[in-house]
Amino acid sequence: MAAPLELRVLPIPLADEVRPGDSLADKLLQALRHLKLSPRKGDILIVKHKIVSKAEGQLVSLEKIKPSRASRAWARRYKLDARVTEVALAESKRVVRRKRGVLITETRHGLICANSGVDASNVDGGRHALLLPKDPDRSAAKLHRELKKRLRLSIPVIITDSFGRPWREGLTEVAIGIAGMQALHDYRGDRDPDGYPLRVTIEAVADELACAAGLVCGKLARTPACIIRGFSYRPARGRARDLIRPAATDLFR
Repeated sequence: MAAPLELRVLPIPLADEVRPGDSLADKLLQALRHLKLSPRKGDILIVKHKIVSKAEGQLVSLEKIKPSRASRAWARRYKLDARVTEVALAESKRVVRRKRGVLITETRHGLICANSGVDASNVDGGRHALLLPKDPDRSAAKLHRELKKRLRLSIPVIITDSFGRPWREGLTEVAIGIAGMQALHDYRGDRDPDGYPLRVTIEAVADELACAAGLVCGKLARTPACIIRGFSYRPARGRARDLIRPAATDLFR
């Protein structure tokens, strides 16, 4: 019998805030040197989207937002910030559900989430709202290339965000950008230990790794990145878009 898998999740706190135009590769490598933590072959880097969005300048000044009458009425009814609602609608491709103060949208990326991923927490006290990266897969690929060049080591990168889930309370992390590894492990055609053939099993390993990272990169932990060590990933170009269920097979549209 093979030895059970042992995973380690190694937090990477940053010394200071990420600003628009900052190099994430520089920031992360500086933090790793401070921790005396050397990346190894097989490591996976998990990065929360907020530092990616901040570095890319995905910030909107809320004082410049003029909310519509509908956004003001919605916000007044549920004690929300009408400006954030207006930005969320502008960032959406379609509104999936709008009820009881909850706005669920589909983003331009194809993600289904609250407020199009627009968030004013952990930014600058509410003066700005932070958007998702314009193309999270491209952002992950850029960081992956930069680290490979600097470290001479190919380390997969997963960019994450916190999403709610239908039928379940609470938030959990999901992968919204990926580079250097497969997002899914397809076990169809394999057999279980009793010889039963697997016909439908496709595991969302990138989301599972994102959740593991979320245990150390908490909302208030000031730890926007971590290394996962010990997981046997499958190298590939990979992309988070592979995790989005096509409309043709989505039973809930």
